[in-house]
Formats: sequence, C-alpha cells, structure tokens
Amino acid sequence: MDLDPEGIFRDDSDSDDEFYQEKEASKELVVYLVDASPKMFAPVPTDEGGTKETHFHIAINSILQSLKAQIIGRSYDEVAICFYNTKEKKNLQDLSGVYVFNVPEREWLDRPTARLIKEFSSIEESFMSNIGSRYWIVSGSRDNSLYNALWVAQALLRKGSAKTVSKRILLFTNEDDPFGSISGAIKSDMVRTTLQRAKDAQDLGISIELLPFRRPDEEFDVSIFYAELIGLETDEIPNFLPSASDKLEDMTDQLRKRIFKKRKVKTLTFSIANGISIEVNTYALIRPTLPGAIMWLDSVTNLPLKNERSIICADTGALYQAPPKRFQPYKNEIIKFSVNELSEIKKLSNNHLRLLGFKPLDCLKDYHNLRPSTFIFPTDEEIVGSTRIFIALHKSMLRLRRFALAFHGSSTHPQLVALVAQDEITSANGQVEPPGMHMIYLPYSDDIRHIEEDHMAADDNASRATDEQIKKASALLRRIDLKNFSVCQFTNPALQRHYGILQALALGEDEMPDIKDETVPDEEGMARPGIVNVIQEFKNAVYGENHDQEEDESAAGRGHASGASKKRKEMTEAAAKESSSRDWEELAENGKLKDLTVAELKNYLIMHKLPVTGKKETLISRILTHLGK
Repeated sequence: MDLDPEGIFRDDSDSDDEFYQEKEASKELVVYLVDASPKMFAPVPTDEGGTKETHFHIAINSILQSLKAQIIGRSYDEVAICFYNTKEKKNLQDLSGVYVFNVPEREWLDRPTARLIKEFSSIEESFMSNIGSRYWIVSGSRDNSLYNALWVAQALLRKGSAKTVSKRILLFTNEDDPFGSISGAIKSDMVRTTLQRAKDAQDLGISIELLPFRRPDEEFDVSIFYAELIGLETDEIPNFLPSASDKLEDMTDQLRKRIFKKRKVKTLTFSIANGISIEVNTYALIRPTLPGAIMWLDSVTNLPLKNERSIICADTGALYQAPPKRFQPYKNEIIKFSVNELSEIKKLSNNHLRLLGFKPLDCLKDYHNLRPSTFIFPTDEEIVGSTRIFIALHKSMLRLRRFALAFHGSSTHPQLVALVAQDEITSANGQVEPPGMHMIYLPYSDDIRHIEEDHMAADDNASRATDEQIKKASALLRRIDLKNFSVCQFTNPALQRHYGILQALALGEDEMPDIKDETVPDEEGMARPGIVNVIQEFKNAVYGENHDQEEDESAAGRGHASGASKKRKEMTEAAAKESSSRDWEELAENGKLKDLTVAELKNYLIMHKLPVTGKKETLISRILTHLGK
C-alpha cells in the first residue's frame, strides 16, 4: 500500500479542516410544530398574478425542502414532525388534538429518512381524511391543543443533555390570538398554563421559535400572546414583525437560515498580554459541502464493511504486530521517530490564540487570505469578563481602523492570523450580521509567490488599451450589472444533481428531478438590445468594425486549404447517416452489439466524436458506457 509521504508527521486524529468540522456537541434535535386549524387551510393570494396557496401547503413544502437540505448538510441532526389542532391523535402521551407524523422503522425523533420524506411529501392529499383539522378551542371542552403540543414536543426532546445537543421547537401558525374565541376565567387559565408549559420547556434548555404567517389584509400581532411565549422583550417586537410571511420562498428562506445557523466549532483561550486572557468561541461561516462518502457493503449480508489496515514486512511477508516506527529521509539518511518523539516535534504551542500586536487595515491585502476565515465571539462561561475586554478591543480596532496580528498554535497548522473587527449590521428585519472578529489565516514568507511584472513595464512594445476601449469596457460593466447579488443565490449544480439522483433512487421516483443550474448565464437577459449593443461596441473598439467579416473570410480560406478537415467532415456525416438507421439502445439491451462489425461500431463512435481505437470488445464497452449501460 502506498503511504502518503506528507502524512509522516500526522496522527490519525489530525484533521486538515479543524475549523470546518463541527463537534458532535453541536448536534440538533428539532421538532416541527405545525398548526392544522381550519384557518391554515384557507387559500390566500401569494403573488400579483392572484395565485392562491394555503399556509398549510407553504409550511409543509418549506419543511420538506428543509429535510432534503438537512440530509446534505446536517445528516446527523434528528427531527420530529408534529401537527396540533387535529381531530385524530397520535402521541406517546395520548393527548387529544396532537398528531406526531412518522413512518415505520423510525423512532419518533430520529434522523430524516428517504421514506419519511416520500410519505411526508404527499401528506396533504390524505390529511383531511386520515388526520383531520379542528378549531383551537372546542365548544364545551377545556382541551388546550397548544398546551398539549408543547408537552408532546418537550417529551420528544427529552433525550440528550442540553450541554451536548441543541434542542428547538419551530412553531408554524397564522393565528396570533389562539384563545381569542373565549373569555373570562377559562381564557386566563389556558393562557397561564400554556405560558408556564413554554417556560418549563425553556428552563430545560429547549428553544421555542415562531415562524408566523400573515393572513390577507391582516398583520400578525405577536404582542397579543406569542411575544411572552417565546420570550420577546418589548423593544424586540418591532424587529420581529417583518418576519411574518405568506410566500413559500420567504418561509423556506427563513427556515433555512434558522436550521443552518452559525454553530460553535470550538472554544479558544485568547492571550492578550501577560496575566490577561479571555475566552472566545469560533464559528465556521463557510464550510465546503461535499458528496457523502461511499460506504462499502458485504455482497451477501448487505451490512457495512469495516476497514482495517495491516502492515506486512517487505522482506519476509509476515504480518507485523509491533507498532511501526516512522521515518523521514534527511541527507541520504533514514531518521527514525517514536510516537512520543513525533508528539514532541509537533507540539509547538498549547493551542491558544496569542496576540502579537496591531497594524493598520491597509497593510492587510486581499490575497493574504489563505482560506475561509473563522468568526470569533467572546464567551463568559469559563473566564468572567471576557466579553467586556473583547468589546473594548473591538470598538478600539473599529475606531482606529486596525487589525490584530496573532499566532494560533495547533498541532497540525501553526499559523499567523489577522483578527479583523466587524461592526454590527442591521436592516429593517433585524440583525443581518453580528459584531465580532474574523480570524483570517495569513501566509508565511515561505508561502508567498511573486508575480511576473513584464507586462507592467513602461515599455513602448507593451500592449496598452486606448481611452476609447476603456470607455466601451466601462459601459459594458455598467450595463451587465448583477442586481442584489449574493453568493447565497447560487447552489453547487454538481452537488444538487448528485443528491437529486440519490433522492430519486431512494424515493423510487420514475423520473430524475429537474435540477436548475443557477450558474448558467441569463441568455434572455443577455439578448436584450441594450446589452447586445454595448457588447458589439466594445468588440468593435477592440477588434475593429470589420472583424466578423475578416473572420469569415479567414475561416473560408482555412476550409479551402485544409482538405483533411473536409474529408473528416464527410466521414462524420457518412457515419452519422449509417449509424442513425439502427436502434442502439435496443441493441445494447439485447446484447446484440457483438453481432455488428468493427466498422459499424466505429460509425457510432465517429458520430458521437468518441475514440475509435482498440479491439472490438473495447469499442463495445465504450458504446455501452456512452449509453449509460
């Protein structure tokens, strides 16, 4: 087995992406609590065209999109889906008006599965007949379905300690006054017990979050009841109100932000000076999303296989039992290391963040950022006063426009880092970005590569753009301007296709999902007359007005001069004509490709511009691969 020479000094526990990997302690348990009262099923217009959808439909679809995204990005989180204000009941406490949706072979609170997603996607079709909807308060009954739902959700979130997992209840409703239909002592008692139930859940470390819907011509007034239930202060209510939504896109976006919120990666000690240290939490704002690892299964039992590595002596072929020593070649000598010696060599510091000094922000260049930065924020959990010291530094760095230079020592990547203060950014909808610092990873002098500057020399022979060309380029830039651009608008098309195909296979869907590639240029927009004109003007300024005609004449000349090209074109056309007379899919399905001659097989390959070299078996294999067989 080939060993990685770069991994000689690497332990099995080392990771190149230590700031991408969230600890298991950041695992989340989420209960989706969906109001199923009749008001949620009332059609409401969702766009200017008058298209109508129900708030229940929007809630179901936004949860569905969240579950699919969760399998990609947070597959180890566990979820439960709970409806309240239902005619039927299904919960461990046997409480009325609460229905926990689940599928066989899955616990009530568990990781999302393909079967859960498949059956949940069609729940609207049979909801009224199988589960049913009822009003909040049933006449002549003291049943309180919201109280029951919070009780069931709290029981579902019982497993796991609040110190090791994050527990959340996401509540979907369009009713801002659930007890508005009653009055007097009964109403007071129901409000009091419901609020107490919510407080009990919050005391156990469970966060309750509200995702409200607006009804037509009626704002969702959170101050009536829900502000106290979710713990909103009076001054926080105005910022919360704009979050009420009536569109699927808005609700899906809200849910995505809440599910995939910033999560702590690790806690560091920040040594500022002798005797002054604070504690900060680190957050990975950007983390590469990759397809899940392929799992090997036993061909008989279909159970996962476990990988084991054995070391065999090169001379005798015997299995080596003793722990192997590692070595590093140095000046034609083999330098051997024991495990303890390697640990001492790698131990450069105590994994702290150590301040070195401050520099003006203009000393920090864009190309100094080696990889995505890490966001840091103070915590007073272990070192009281950390937040005050951090705020003092943060405000001073913003005022003086300076960044902090620090050393972050770790066993695998001891690095210089720049700490750049970020001020709080707010909008009408509340906080957009929190105050804190970005930890930017800086290169060492060994890492810097200098560019060649020949093209920048003040040389008469160097290419220069004319003022007219610069003017036309500026017009082109202004015209092709991406309005309201954000990298959050673009999903990875290869990743989406990968999981789309897996989803179709897992759910038994007949057709592959239609994956929208958001990285494809907007052809309709680029064809607008204004853009076409500025592109043509820029092209004329660079190449001249007769460039297209000259290109055509040049291409025609090359066509006359190249008899080989003409011959290849004729061969391709003949091959295409000959090949198109056969049903290649049917031939491949029935195993009849071997009955064709080599020349006939090559016609197919020539038509599809594939290599034609190799024996007959190679050609057949190449055709089958192209057909996806």
